[in-house]
Amino acid sequence: MFEYSGAIHIHSVFSDGSGTVDEIASFANEVGLDYFILTDHNTMKAREQGMERWYDKTMMIVGYELNDLKNKNHYLVLGVDNAIGTFERLQDGDLGNIKSANEYVKEINDLGGFGFIAHPDEKRHHLADHPPYPWTAWDCEDFTGIEIWNHMSEWMEGLTDKNKLSRFVHPLRSIVAPAEETLKKWDKLNLKRKVVAVGGVDAHALKYNVMGMMMEIFPYKVLFKSIRTHVFTESQLSPGNPQNFEKDKQEVLKALREGRSFIVNYYHGDGKGFRFFAEYDGEVYNLGDEIKYNPSSGKKVTLKVYLPKEAKIRLMKNGVCVDELTCFNCMWHSDEPGNYRIEAWQNNKGWIFSNNIRVTV
Repeated sequence: MFEYSGAIHIHSVFSDGSGTVDEIASFANEVGLDYFILTDHNTMKAREQGMERWYDKTMMIVGYELNDLKNKNHYLVLGVDNAIGTFERLQDGDLGNIKSANEYVKEINDLGGFGFIAHPDEKRHHLADHPPYPWTAWDCEDFTGIEIWNHMSEWMEGLTDKNKLSRFVHPLRSIVAPAEETLKKWDKLNLKRKVVAVGGVDAHALKYNVMGMMMEIFPYKVLFKSIRTHVFTESQLSPGNPQNFEKDKQEVLKALREGRSFIVNYYHGDGKGFRFFAEYDGEVYNLGDEIKYNPSSGKKVTLKVYLPKEAKIRLMKNGVCVDELTCFNCMWHSDEPGNYRIEAWQNNKGWIFSNNIRVTV
C-alpha cells in the first residue's frame, strides 16, 4: 500500500474563505501536501468550473460542507458530482427543498457518496461572529465517520481575552488533542459499527483586527502544517498526470471511506512512516480492516505499531488505554475481541491518532 498526506476541510472564495483555488493549491504544493479536499459551504462550483485536478504534485478533490436550516449538523460530503441536499432561497424569501440531517445523509449514501460529521461538539462562544455549529442529529445512523479533530474549533474553544494575542500570533502551538468528548462518542459508536475518523483544518484564512492591526490568523500555508489525514491507497498515484486523475481521486476517496487512514498533528513532526497493523492466522490486516477471530483456534492476534520517531504510544481498546509505552515500535498479542487503535503523544500533546482495527467473533 502507498501512503499519502493531505489536508481536509478547506474553504475558498466560493464560500467564506479568502483564497482562490490557485492560491490554495500553490500553498499546498509549497508545504508538500499530496492532496487536499475543498469543502466550500453548500457548493461545488470549483468542480463545476473544471478546477478539480492535479496542481503540480498536489491533488485537489472537491466535496462540500452541508448544513440544515438552523445552520447546525454540518456534514463534509465526498464522492458525489453535484451539491445535493442543500436548500434553495426562493424569490419570496422562503426556503425550499428543506432536508433534515437524517434525510440528506441518506440521500448522499443512496447516490454513492459518503461523508463525515464536521466539528461535532463545538461549544465556542468567545467570538460573536463565529458561533458554534455542533452536530445534534445523533439519532442518524448512516454517516460514514466523524471529524474527530478540527484545528479551528479547538483554537476557538480555548480562546480567552488573556491568551488572544498569543493564539493569534501562534495558531499552531495551542492545539493539544481531539476533544475528549468527541473521542468518547467516536469510540462508543464503534462498539456498534465501524465509524471512520478524519482530521480537518477548517481553513478559511480569516482576517481580524487585533489591537488595531489586521491579522490573517489562519493562513492556508500555516494550517497545512497542522492537522493532516494520511491515507493508504492500493495503487500508486500519478502526480501531475491528468489522464490518471479520476483513478487517483477514487483511490484516495476509497481509503477515506474505508478508514485506511490516520490523523497527524504535523506541528509535532511528520507522521509519514507510521504503521499500525495486525497479523492473524497467516493474514495481515491494516487500518479499517476487520478480523474474524476464532476463539477455539488457539491462535492470538498480533498487533504491531511503528513510529517515525520516539513517542508515548497508547494502545486503545474500545476507547480504553490498555497499555502505554515510550518507544519507536511495539508489539502486543491479544485473544480478546474489540476495536484497537493507537494514540501517539509528544510532550503531552497529541501527535498521531489512528483508525481502528476491529476484532470480532
